[in-house]
This record gives sequence, C-alpha cells and structure tokens, in this order.
Amino acid sequence: MTSRFVTLAFVVLLACSLPAGVGPLEAAAGAESAASTVGPDESFAVSAATTDVPSVDVATPTTSSDVLHRTTTLRHRPSDTDVFEVETAFRVPDSVTELEIELEDGATVESTTGFERTGERTLEWTGDADEPTVRYTMPADRTGERGADAAGEGYSFVDTGEWAVVPVPDVAISLRRTDPVGIEKTVRVDGPGATGGDIAFFGAVTERERTVDGERFRLAVPEAATLEESPDAILSALADASDRLEVGARPDETFVVAVPDTVDWGPRGIQYGASDAWVVADEPLDSPNPAWLHEYVHVRQRFANTADGTTTETEWVVEGQADYHAGLLALEAGYTDFEQFSRLLERGTESPYADGALADPTTWEHDRTDYVNGALVAGEIDRQLRVATDGDRTLADVVRDLNADDDAVTEADLLGSIEAYGGSAVRTDAERYTRTDATPAVWSRTDHRAAFDQSVASFASGFGTGPIEVAGEEWPRWSASEAGVEAGTDEAIVVPAGEAVTVPATVGNVGEREGTYDLTLGADGRTVDRRQGTLAPGEERSHRLSWTPAEPGTYVLRVGSERLTAVVRSAPSVTVTDLRLEPESVDPGEAVTATATVEAAGDGSGAAVLAFRTVDGVAAERPVAVRPDGTATVEAQLRFDEAGRYEVGVGERTATVDVGETGPAAAIDDVPGFGVSATLGSVLLLFATVLAVRRR
Repeated sequence: MTSRFVTLAFVVLLACSLPAGVGPLEAAAGAESAASTVGPDESFAVSAATTDVPSVDVATPTTSSDVLHRTTTLRHRPSDTDVFEVETAFRVPDSVTELEIELEDGATVESTTGFERTGERTLEWTGDADEPTVRYTMPADRTGERGADAAGEGYSFVDTGEWAVVPVPDVAISLRRTDPVGIEKTVRVDGPGATGGDIAFFGAVTERERTVDGERFRLAVPEAATLEESPDAILSALADASDRLEVGARPDETFVVAVPDTVDWGPRGIQYGASDAWVVADEPLDSPNPAWLHEYVHVRQRFANTADGTTTETEWVVEGQADYHAGLLALEAGYTDFEQFSRLLERGTESPYADGALADPTTWEHDRTDYVNGALVAGEIDRQLRVATDGDRTLADVVRDLNADDDAVTEADLLGSIEAYGGSAVRTDAERYTRTDATPAVWSRTDHRAAFDQSVASFASGFGTGPIEVAGEEWPRWSASEAGVEAGTDEAIVVPAGEAVTVPATVGNVGEREGTYDLTLGADGRTVDRRQGTLAPGEERSHRLSWTPAEPGTYVLRVGSERLTAVVRSAPSVTVTDLRLEPESVDPGEAVTATATVEAAGDGSGAAVLAFRTVDGVAAERPVAVRPDGTATVEAQLRFDEAGRYEVGVGERTATVDVGETGPAAAIDDVPGFGVSATLGSVLLLFATVLAVRRR
C-alpha cells in the first residue's frame, strides 16, 4: 500500500506542476508526440562545405540553438604524404539528445573528445561535452575516378609533399532530437591552401573571384601551377557558361582549382561534391570540349549530384550531356569553330563507341561510350527539339526537368520530358538511339544554322513587389543585419521551420519573339517550385512560388538573378514573456483578444508558430518572427460559449478570463479542467480504480 500511495502522490505533484492549461494526459501525449515525430534515430548523410561558408544545405553560419554546427579542419602532413589529417568538431544544441557519427572508409581515428568509439569508424557522443571532437587521418592518393578526357589509371587526388589536392571527407550523422534541427557545415584548411568544402588544396595558392548574377566563382591558382589560359579568361568562360546554360537553379558558389600538370593525372578534370572541381592548369579553352566547361556543366547537373542520381538506363546522360554542352558552349563563345565541334560529335559514329546501346552499359565496347556516343545522341536530341519547336525548346529544358526532380532520374523521366517538349517523333528517335546500336549522323553546317541560329525568346525574372507570406500571413522583410545574419543579400526573412513560405515572382519576355518561360524558385541551388507559360514580346506575368523548409538553418532563395536570405528557426528560438487577455471579463460567445509578447531565446533572431491553448486544446495558431534583442506581439481572438473561468496558455505563460457571471468560489473551483477540485477528482477516481483492481 505504501508504494501505491507514493505513486498517487507523484501524480498529484505532476498535475500541480504542469503549465496551466495542460493536463497530465496532454503532457504525456506531447512527450510521446515528440518521440514519435523524431523516430528511433533520424539519420542525415551530409557532405562537407565551403571554407568558412556552409554548404548548399545551409548558406550562412548562425549562432542559433536549433542548428548542429559541424566544423572540419584539414591539415597537410608533408612528411607523410600517404595521409592527411582531419579534425571534425560539433557544437550540439540542447534539442539533440543522442548523436552518432560514421566516418568514411579509410579513416583511422587518432583521438577523440566527448565521443566514445562503438566501432572502427563509428562514434557515439557521450553527452559530457558540448563540443565533441574527433581527429583522424584519410588516405591522400586516389586513382581510377572518371572525369574530363580521362586518359587512364592516373591520379584523381594526390599528395606530392610540396602540395596536395584531396577530397574533403564526409561524415554520416544519426541523431535523436526533441525539436527540428538543422546542420551547418564549415570546412577550413589549417595552413596555406584553399577549399570549396568538397575539394581542398594544400600549399601556397592565389584565389581569383568573380560574381555574376549572384553566382560567385572562385578560381584557386597554386604557385606550383602554370596556367595555359589567364585567370580572367577562365573566369569569363565560366561566367559566360553560367549565362548560357539555362538548366535550373544555379549554385551560390563554384570553386575550381587549377592543379599543377607535374603528376600523372588520370582525367583532365574532376567535378566532386556539390559545386567543386579541379582542372589541370595547362588545359586550354580552345579544345573541342574544354575541361573547364565540362566540369562546370557537371556542377549544374543537380540530378547527378544527389544521393539517388540516375538509374542504369540514364547513366549515360551524366557524361554525354556534359561533353555535348561543353562543346556547344565552346562553339557559341567562339573558342572553337564548327569543324572542331563536328569532329567532337563524329567520334560517336565510330567503333567501338557506336557498337552498344547507351541505355544498357553492359553492351558498351568501350568504357567511354557514354562520353563519346552519348555526346552525339545528346546533341541530336537537342537539334531535333529545336527544329520541332522553332527554337522554343532545347535539351536544356529537359535537363531542367531532371534537375527539379528529387528522385533518381529514370528512363521514363527522360523520355517523358523529351516527348512533352518535342512530341512523339522526337521521343521515338531518342528511344532508338539509346535502346539500340542505331547511331545518328552528324548534322551539317547548314542544318546547324537552321536549328541553332534561330531567334529565341529571352526572359528576365526576379522577385515581385507583392507581399511575402508565411502560413498565410503577410511577412516582414528585414535587412540582413536586422535578421542577425551575415549574408550576401540586402534583405532577409526569418521564418519558422515546417511552414509554407510564399514569395511573389515576375517574369517578362524581353526578346523579339513569343516563347515559353520556365520561372523557378531555388533554395540553395535546388529548384523547389516552378511555373511555365507562354509570353509574347514585351509581356509580363506574375506568379506566387512556395517553399516549405523542413530544417532550421540559413538558406538563399533565388528567382532569376535576384536573391533573398531566409533564416529558418524552430519553436525553441522564441520565448513568450507576457500574455494578456482583453477584456478580462466577457459574456458567453463574445470575443477575447489574447496578446502574446515574445523575444528571441538565443543570440540570433527567432521564429515560431505560437499555439494559443485552452482546456479544449489548441484554439488558434499564429506565426511570429522576432529580431535579435527585440520583441514582437501576436494576437488571436478566442471565444467561450459557456459561463465559467477559463485559462489560456501560450508557451509558458497563462492568463485567465471570466465568462458570464462567476462567484468568488469560481476563482479556484470553476476554471474548467485546471481547478483543484478537478485534480482531486481525478486522483480519487484513480485511487478507486486501484482499489477495485486490488479487490479483483
């Protein structure tokens, strides 16, 4: 009997200590809800990011308590060229209760702080350190990876002792959390060098930069390298390619290293990660398909840079489209002429490249069939699309479709997009050229003029002048400093995670002919919403595009060349400091205005959806954003149909309203669901139930 009495006493204490407006059952349900929403262990496989600038997942470092910060520091070991050193440190927010990481293959752990090893490459956070750290080594040399104009089994990454170019290792993260958590990643080189977050160079290096339409190009030129082209020429070529390649959202940053030509390289260039690449420094721009442009096309192939990538039937598109568009870009920019372009494609008609079916890699007689025959087939599909639509649709439109899909690119996706833009005849030819060993002929200069030299529609797009809305409410735009972030944009919005953000967007035809536009909203280089339509010259159209951010962090939204920073926060980022009800006494059915005052809970800005709770549950929800060190107020109108005294709760604050005639006793006993009588009644009922069970 004693143990049962202690249990019952605990129930009473729990009921009295809960925030007003929440009964014991609701509190238990809330705890269960948090656990069930998270799942047994939510896992994230995330790639490393740029030097002092987080990767595509999160665009700008923050100091928020709802972001898991991961900082990777790379160190060169000139005396031990077999490996390089990696130190990865985490700053764990309070909402993370468990954290486990898995290092890449080849990692050798040297020391840990705040981590406990659970396997050769797996470690678990002990919970004792707010900033757990692991230090380990990774192999420096790699061979056999594919890239532009691969010549054999030479190096793809290497350490010479004097300098090195290495891949930034990834870390798989599994965590359990009580609230949504974003992941911010930063990569640094300790000592001379440079990194874009996915590729790192160790050694003396000079960086050149150029920003065009919000896209920043970083060219790292080592002292040990001798460029064939000038840095300005390379940056101009990349900027021109960005403008011509209309295949969807652009990355905010592209990082390229011009590696010295003093080692036995396998490929002439490699694109690695989200938007990093290296190219051998003596690579010219006047080759039929320059490696500088080939690797940049890969940067713009978002469909190939995701975890799912392509299926077997569409594997050829990755290199085939890159080789073809690199050649076309070089031709259009004047680096090459039509004869060189034609020779690039003509290789695809020759054996052994023409002897297999592109959609079936097991039939390829040469491992570069996808490059060579793939470029020819990609070009023929592009030409036919242009002819069928009088230049209104191209292969770039198909790639834009593939980039907008979050799943693996299937043959049905590819052929369906080709048919949607070019019709059934173009699809039929695409099927024949990819499913069989049928090979298209290289078109003539006259045919090229007819298909590629047509006037085309030209469109300009950007954010509109209408309001931004969050969860259906008009939303404020602040400066980056007001939002508490260091961003490369003039304006910023602070929004709650999990709520729809709707932005105005406009598009206008600034060309000389009618055409079809593709208006997209990008978030950190990923297309999240799009609209298509047809406009005559001089016409404009407005749309509203939406994005629902799932995780906290800082993102860059883009429409056309215009950019906007979006800071996404979770509910714990705000604190309710005051709650007032006006009037404090009303008749049944009359409106009561509940006003909650909030402030940011941490050093940065805050955003959340506030729940106005009554005994019947959540009566209203209102989104709110608050500046760092500032306050904001949110209102909701509530009604109560029956007489009594009612409590309203928002966050940890409560307030009481009298509805109808209430006597002195109502001050304690008549507050529905929260009074002492109700609590004691629940305890007595539980006590009676226990006795009944004991008797049975």
